[in-house]
Amino acid sequence: MSPQAASRHRVPTLRHERRLLREGHLLVAGMDEVGRGALAGPVSVGVVVVDAAVRTAPAGVRDSKLLTPAARVALVPRLRRWAVSWAVGHAEPEEIDRYGIIAALRLAGRRALAALPDVPTCVLLDGSHDWLSPPRPRRTTVRPPEVEADALFDLPVELAASPAPAPPTLPEGREAPPVVPVAGEFSVLTMIKADLRCAAVAAASVLAKVERDAMMVERSELFPQYRWHENKGYSAPDHLVALRDEGPCEQHRRSWSLPLAGPGATLDGGTGVLIDLAGLDDEPSPDEALADEALDDALDDALDDEILADEALADDETLDGVAGTLEDARS
Repeated sequence: MSPQAASRHRVPTLRHERRLLREGHLLVAGMDEVGRGALAGPVSVGVVVVDAAVRTAPAGVRDSKLLTPAARVALVPRLRRWAVSWAVGHAEPEEIDRYGIIAALRLAGRRALAALPDVPTCVLLDGSHDWLSPPRPRRTTVRPPEVEADALFDLPVELAASPAPAPPTLPEGREAPPVVPVAGEFSVLTMIKADLRCAAVAAASVLAKVERDAMMVERSELFPQYRWHENKGYSAPDHLVALRDEGPCEQHRRSWSLPLAGPGATLDGGTGVLIDLAGLDDEPSPDEALADEALDDALDDALDDEILADEALADDETLDGVAGTLEDARS
C-alpha cells in the first residue's frame, strides 16, 4: 500500500486535540471547509469543539470525502451528541464574487465560530494556509532614516521616519468583507491533512458536507437543469453541459472562469488545461460520479499552492478561475 493510500485509511484520533488541551487550552476546535472547489453554491465551514472530558470520537468518523453520502448522514446525530458544541457557517456565491474565495472562507469560518455558545481558545485548521485569521499588514522595505550632522553641535539629526506597515490591499474589483464579531480571542494552528489525522476536524468536515449538500439539493429544485441534487455544484459532466448550453445562474460563482455558452465551448479553470465539452453529453458512470464527489479534495493541494503564491502579493487575493479539471479528479 502506498503512503498516500495508507494515510487515507488512517483513523482520525484526538491525539493532537488532547495535546493542545494538556497545554492549557480549555476548548479546542477542529475546523474544515467544503465547497471551495465547486462552481456553484456556498462555501461552507464546519467547526467541532472538544474539551478534556470528551470521549473517543464515534466509530466511522473520517474526512467527509472518504464516506458515502448515507454514512455521512448517519454520523451527524452521533457527532452532534459527541461534541461539546458545533456549528456550520456559509458564504454565498455573491459573497465569493464580491470578496474573493479566501475572504469568503474567513467569513464562513467566523460565522461558524460566532454561532458557538463558547468560543474555543485554539482552532485546528486543515491545510497549510491560515485563511481564518485576519490578513496581516504588509511590511514595506524602507531604507534607514537619513541623518546629517548638526552644523553647530555635530549631532545626528533624523530627517525621515520609517513608515508604518501598510494595510493589506484588496485585489482590483474586490470589496472589504464585513467583520463578523467573535466573542473571544483564539489562536489558529494549521495542519496538513488534519482532516485525516484529527477527529474534531474530520467531524467538522462531515457536518459541513451534510449541511451544504442539503442546501444544494434544495436549490436544485429551483434550478433543476444543473442537477445539483446529484453533483452538489461541482464540475460533473452534466453540470458542465448545462453551463455550456444555458449559461450560469445566480448561484454560480461568476467571477470564476466558468464554461462559455455554446456547443464545443471550453472550460479553463485557471490551470492552463482546456476541457472539450462536446463529448460530455453522456450520463456519468458511477466511477465518474465518485470522481466528481472527490473533486474538492483533488483541488486542495493546487489551491493551497495558489493561496501561498497569491499571499505574497495580497493576503486576500482571490483564486479567480479555480475550477479544476475532471481529469485531475480522476487521477
